[in-house]
Amino acid sequence: MNLNTLLVKGISAHTDQHKAVVPPIYLSSTFAQDGLDEFGKFCYSRGLNPTTDAFETLFAKIEGAKCCISFSSGMAATTAAFHLLKSGDKVLLNNNVYGGTFRYAHTIFADNGIKYELVDDLNVITEDDLTPDVKMIFVETPSNPLLRVTDIKKIVELAHKKGILVVADNTFLTPYFQKLLDFGVDVVVYSATKYIGGHADVIAGIATTNDEKLGEKLRFIKNTLGSNLSPTDAYSLIRGLKTLSVRFDRQMQNTHKIIEFLKSNEAIDVVHYAGSRSEYEAKVQKSQAGDIGALISIELNQNYDYKKFAKSLKLFDLAVSLGGVESLICQPSSMTHESYPAELQEKIGIKPNLLRLAIGVEDANDLIADLANAIKLSKK
Repeated sequence: MNLNTLLVKGISAHTDQHKAVVPPIYLSSTFAQDGLDEFGKFCYSRGLNPTTDAFETLFAKIEGAKCCISFSSGMAATTAAFHLLKSGDKVLLNNNVYGGTFRYAHTIFADNGIKYELVDDLNVITEDDLTPDVKMIFVETPSNPLLRVTDIKKIVELAHKKGILVVADNTFLTPYFQKLLDFGVDVVVYSATKYIGGHADVIAGIATTNDEKLGEKLRFIKNTLGSNLSPTDAYSLIRGLKTLSVRFDRQMQNTHKIIEFLKSNEAIDVVHYAGSRSEYEAKVQKSQAGDIGALISIELNQNYDYKKFAKSLKLFDLAVSLGGVESLICQPSSMTHESYPAELQEKIGIKPNLLRLAIGVEDANDLIADLANAIKLSKK
């Protein structure tokens, strides 16, 4: 099946004993076994539940993955990947990643004897930068919040020469626009809260891999730490996936129109989107992804009050997160990346006037009119 069909028909009614078109929600925490030597697939829902199993099976098909493990949040999935490391190991991360990922590396790694380094541009690293203690490269592409693009194929080739794991966060593009396992990434993680759920009503995470041993380790970590996805949330994700392509196509149409409006507006100094940084990054983005995603960041110039701009918007709610059907705006420096020290924010370019826009499925003309009005009202 093609992806659009798989999203809707990936779970067949014929797999259910009653031929239900929508898979049932199994709320049971435990399952009776046939005998002491006859244990079934489902025993205790922290390990696996029929509803979460249905979601994992469906997402594995969509991702083209041998293993899919669901988690209670995107950070739980990322944390599980970090639990593949041991004391003495070192991780390389691109310097603008999700604030929660940075917070974990900055505060938890040291307690476990793990080192990390923030790399300004992973595209320029060489084998010489991969010292013997580097055991993982963690990549977010496009990155958060500056939408920098990393050449995944190059990173994988460099890393695998030295036996280094490559973990990539694909939250912003999902398998609909970018399939990173196809480029040799070892583990792909997602905040399923975003585009996969798609309606801002569920917190969830996913890790996928084509390495069955890594899959077993990740499932063991999930079960041991108790970061399992609830059956009701798994059901919400199955429902959300059915409209992923429809939602994302509309969001992309809106995003391209909004970018063109913002790029031509005198109030905006910079519009950040995947591939906007350089011709090289634009070429890489085009080679490894189907589109740029529906997340952008803007910098208002000094003639406009960015606080008043954000407050004047009527259709962009001031809120963290992204990927739902509704449009949102946030200030990364105080709302998503507040765990970054001020001096590091300044170095990276996470300025107070940097605002992140998550584009929804509303009418593009209404969204543009809302932005234009807020710009007008915020002029000093």
